[in-house]
This record gives sequence, C-alpha cells and structure tokens, in this order.
Amino acid sequence: MTYAPIIKEIGRGAKGARSLDIAQAEALFGDVLDGRVPDLELGAILIALRIKSETLDEVLGFQRAIDARCPRVAVPPGPRCVVLPTYNGARRQANLMPLVAQLVAREGVPVLIQGRHDFESRVSPFELLDALGIRPAAQIDDASATLARGDIACVTLAQLLPGMDRLLGLRLRLGVRGSGHTMAKLIDPCPGRSVRVVAVTHPEYLERMHEFLVADRARAMLMRGTEGEAYANPRRRPAMEAFREGVAEFAWQAEAGGAPPLEGLPEAPAVAENAALIRAMLAGEVAIPQPIADQVAALVRLAREEQTATA
Repeated sequence: MTYAPIIKEIGRGAKGARSLDIAQAEALFGDVLDGRVPDLELGAILIALRIKSETLDEVLGFQRAIDARCPRVAVPPGPRCVVLPTYNGARRQANLMPLVAQLVAREGVPVLIQGRHDFESRVSPFELLDALGIRPAAQIDDASATLARGDIACVTLAQLLPGMDRLLGLRLRLGVRGSGHTMAKLIDPCPGRSVRVVAVTHPEYLERMHEFLVADRARAMLMRGTEGEAYANPRRRPAMEAFREGVAEFAWQAEAGGAPPLEGLPEAPAVAENAALIRAMLAGEVAIPQPIADQVAALVRLAREEQTATA
C-alpha cells in the first residue's frame, strides 16, 4: 500500500480532511497492526486521525482489521462472556473494575478482562488484579480453560494483538493518544458470545460509539467510565446504554446532581488498600455502591438473554 495518498486525504485538517471508506480503513489499519507502515508515515497517519477524529466507516474498517487478527477465546455453554477492558488504572478513586468482574462472575456469568497499562501516574490495574488473585493467562488457550472452570480470565493486549500493543506504546513517544486507544477497548476475543463493556472518557465518544455499536450489531454496554475504567462511578450513576444486536435502549438513566465523595471509599488508595476494600465489599462488610450493583444487574441480563429476533 502507498500511504502518501491516504495521508493527503486524511491530513488536511479537521475541516478539510476526507475520510476513508470501510475497505480502505480495514486495509490501512491491518498494515498498522502488522507493522508494515514506516515510522514517518505512521506518525503522520496517527496525528491526522487524531485531529480529524475517526468516522463511523473508519471505526468499522479498523474493527474488521482487528477481528481478522485477534485470537479467539472459547466461552463455555450458557451465558455470554462479559468482556471488560482495562487501559487506564486508578488515579483519584478506588478502582472498582475488579469488583464488577467478581460480582458478575458470582452470578455464573463468564468474565474476561483484557488490557494494557503504561501510565506512570496511575495505579496499575494489573497489580490490583494480581493482589486479588486474578493474573494474565500464560497462553490464550489458558484463558479458555479458565472460563471453562468458572473463573475470571485475564489476557494482556500483547497476547491478543502484539501490533496493537506496539501501537499503544507510541503514546509515550507522540505525547498523545491515538486511534489505537479507542479501538483497543473494542477488542472482542469472543465474537458472537460476548457482552462488551465500552467505557469512554469524553462525552463526544458516547455518540460515536453508539453509532458503531448499532452498526456492528453488537451485544454491549456503553457508558462513561470512571477515570477511564469500565465501572460505574460509585458517587453518581452514569447513563448505561444496552445494545442487543444493534438495538439500543437505556438500561439505566444517569443520576442527576453532583458526585461528592462517599463515606467509606478511600481516595487514591494503594493497591493493598484497594484490594482490601473490594474483598470487604464481596464479603458484605462494606456496602456495594448502588451504581455498581445497577451495572452488574444490567450486564447479567445482557449475558443471559437469548439472541433477539432482530439478529
């Protein structure tokens, strides 16, 4: 592929740029994931996409490139597997993503956590998961075996898509996030047997991801994450949109009002303190925040429901 014509189209700025169609986007992102794009051209492409932002067709094309390269994790018969991405880590609040995972799993629903961490200013979610006894699988097949045993599976981005792992690693060189950070949270190792939790940080991405999940005919939950992580803010429930094969409805509307600190929830806890808080909630010693309980209930419903008539 020759990249100069593509850069010429997408690199004209936010107002003058033209977008790629689905086939072009798939081919381009496939080359990116396969490491075929030279560094100079890759940097130009990433910055151009960040400035103009990705269109629906481009996201659909990028997803096709990911799906063609992502290994599959087998889900045992029964409910769908809830796929939780983790790419940010905690900064000012306790990270309750592992609590969501364990509460969903306690309902007999398979759970797979996938992600990556490279933020020096945040507490690593993988250190927290390790403190709770949840560790990345050594091999992808091991993740399938873990789900078959009824345990929570965890895989790293480097295992799923080494090319995407390299792409996200460029943030430290470029200084900004790129399309890879958007697409990594959409990775689905269990296509057709999953419920993806799509947690966005910026409000404009809610609309963009809504359009994608409808077009992708996905089974998913879309919400604003907490500090970028895939759990409902315990201080105030965000809107949670449920998608069933492209049909969207609100599982929960957003709560009104502010988001004051909650008594009993520590600010910026260390790994050991965060893990102890989650264990106490699981044991019933500390109340589970209602927004978390609401998110878990909606995910369990999505996982257990049969395929809709519109599929």
